[in-house]
Amino acid sequence: MIDWDDIRYFLAAARGGSVRAAAKRLAVNHATVLRRISHLEERLGTQMFEKLPSGYRLTPAGEEVLDLAIQMEATSHQLETRVFGRDQSVRGPLRVTLAPLLASHLLMPDFAEFARLYPEIEMEIAPSGELLNLTNRDADVAIRVVYNRATIPLHLHGLKGPELFGGVYMSRDLHAAWGAGGHDPVRWIVAGPDDISDWAREGDVRAAGVPFKTTDGETQIAAARQGIGMTILPCFVGDADPLLVRSSGSRLYMHGTLWVLTQGETRKTKRVRLFTEFVSRKLAAHAPLLAGLLKSRD
Repeated sequence: MIDWDDIRYFLAAARGGSVRAAAKRLAVNHATVLRRISHLEERLGTQMFEKLPSGYRLTPAGEEVLDLAIQMEATSHQLETRVFGRDQSVRGPLRVTLAPLLASHLLMPDFAEFARLYPEIEMEIAPSGELLNLTNRDADVAIRVVYNRATIPLHLHGLKGPELFGGVYMSRDLHAAWGAGGHDPVRWIVAGPDDISDWAREGDVRAAGVPFKTTDGETQIAAARQGIGMTILPCFVGDADPLLVRSSGSRLYMHGTLWVLTQGETRKTKRVRLFTEFVSRKLAAHAPLLAGLLKSRD
């Protein structure tokens, strides 16, 4: 009999293209992935992968097994979500995924309140900029910024929240020095691969030619606090930070709308319903901050 766990490891390696990618996705070590794949190959009497310099490539036999494995996975998830959807208890696991800054700079006090209200719900917060798969139960609830409602998959249930705005921010000291007559060009602090949006360039502060780059949101905020330059931040981060202020002449820009997303069967469980209703109320209360209407005093 085929071990379903072996199939899971095979799928992870096939999708990731390497043992390393599979190990990272499944949160196990490299040797465990190799052992599971080897066990599956012995059971089926055939080789699943070719090892190439660029990674792992499926053999023809591996391609056939992949199609069947995907069907097995879909059936497994369907069974799991149907059973999960009948669960009306207020105890057990609840996995929530959302952008890291939303977790650390806005909603963590609310999560703490929910945890105190329902101490038998085992909360797991998975801060991620990627949309974890709700259908595959990578998460039970996703809080996401949606730019176009039409991009929400039809099989997901969504509760619409407030709009999210961003602006250009710099440290109070840097802003004061610039306003005192220095007016020297100010560096952009750029987070991630994206360039600075056109709307952000329309302020009074002239930008220097050489940016300061980082790939991490918290490092971006720390750099702005240190006066390295100006940067684009969500209003709920920039306006709430006593060390930061909006750049002179800059305007706000709507990044999208917050949505609380769940999967069809999963959303029927009591703990998921309790959480989505709770966090929707909290997001509504945060609407002025999210919209940049609670601007900090200059």
